[in-house]
Amino acid sequence: MARDRGGAGRGRRRRAAGRGRPGADRGGVRPASAASKLARALAETGQSRDGAAPHTAGPDERLIHGSGKAAAKAKGKGAGKRGKKRPTAGDVVLRYAREQVRVIIELDPAVRRDLPDAVHRMRVATRRLRSAFRSYTKVLDRAATQPIGIELKWLAAELGVERDREVLTERLREGLGELPGTLRLGPVDARLRIWSERRRAGARDRLLDVLDGPRYLALLKTLHAFLAEPPLRKAAGRPAPEVAAGAVLKDYRRLARRTEAALAASAGRERDEALHGARKAAKRTRYAAEAARPALGRPAKKFAKRTKRVQQLLGDHQDSVVARGALRELATQAQRAGEGGFTFGLLYGREEALAADRERALPDVWRKASRRKHRAALRP
Repeated sequence: MARDRGGAGRGRRRRAAGRGRPGADRGGVRPASAASKLARALAETGQSRDGAAPHTAGPDERLIHGSGKAAAKAKGKGAGKRGKKRPTAGDVVLRYAREQVRVIIELDPAVRRDLPDAVHRMRVATRRLRSAFRSYTKVLDRAATQPIGIELKWLAAELGVERDREVLTERLREGLGELPGTLRLGPVDARLRIWSERRRAGARDRLLDVLDGPRYLALLKTLHAFLAEPPLRKAAGRPAPEVAAGAVLKDYRRLARRTEAALAASAGRERDEALHGARKAAKRTRYAAEAARPALGRPAKKFAKRTKRVQQLLGDHQDSVVARGALRELATQAQRAGEGGFTFGLLYGREEALAADRERALPDVWRKASRRKHRAALRP
C-alpha cells in the first residue's frame, strides 16, 4: 500500500503553494469557486489543502451543476412551442463537460488518500473531457479548448504512472501464479517484486506534488473559467440530435480508417502500432457516443456499447504488447544476475499467443460493430 504523506513539511508546501495566487484572471473570472469546491470536497474527507478551515462553497458552484449564466448561454434558440425547450447541441455537450469536471474535482481528496480506483476514475474523467473537446469542435471553439486539452493530457499522464505500474505488475504476477512450480525456475517472484518496486519508487510522492503544484491548480481555474464562459460556436444553438450524430459519425469514420489500416498492416511492430492507433480511435468514438446519449437516446447507447467491444479487444492486444516489453526487460535483468530467463520467456510466449488470438478475433468483432444499420440508427 502506498504510504500517506503527512507532517509539517507537507503543510508548509501547501501553504506556500496557496500564497501569491491572483484573485482574478484577466477576464475577471474568480478562481475561488473551483478552489472552494475542492476545499469542500477535502473537508468531507477530513483534510483541508492548507490545514485551515475550508472555504464555504460560493455561488459559482452552480457552474459545475449546470445552472446560471453558462447554462443559459448554451440554450440558444432551443425553445419550442408553448415554452417547451428542445435541447441544443450546446446543452448536451456542456452537460457532459460539467459532469467530467465534477468528477475530477470531487475525486481529488480520494486520490490524495490513495483510495481504491480513485486515480483510475479521475484519469478516465480527464480523458473523457479531452475527448469531448476533440469530438465536438462544431460546438466548442477549438482555439479555446485545445490548450485545455493539452493540460488534461498532462494530468492523465501523471495519474497514469502509478496506475499503469499497478495494472502491469498484477498482470505479470497472475501470469506467474498460473504456472506450475516445475516451470517457475529461479527467484522469479522476487525479481518481479524488485522490478515493480523500483518503478514505484517516488511515484506516489510525485503525484501528490503534482496535485499540490501550480500547474494543476491553474488547470482547475481554467476549467472553472471554461464553464463560466464556454467558448460556444454557432452550431451550439442547433438541435442536439443532428450535431451529436454528425460528431459521432465523424469519429466513427476515423475509427474505420484506422481499423482497416491495422487489418492490412504487416505482422509485428507495424501492426502493433496500427492496432494501438485504432484502439485510441475506438475510445474516442465511444466517448463521443456516450456524450450524445441525451440527444440520441438508445441508438447512441447501443453504438457506444458495440464500440466498447472493439476498444476492449484492442486494449487486450495493447496490454499484451506492453507486458511483452516488461518481460523482455525482466528476462534481461535475470540473465545478467545469473538467474536465467526461462520463466519470463515462457510468459512472453503466452502473451504473444494472446495477442495473436485478439488479432484473429478483430475482423469478426469489427464486422458486427461496423454494420451500416447501426450508423443509420444514429441519424435523426
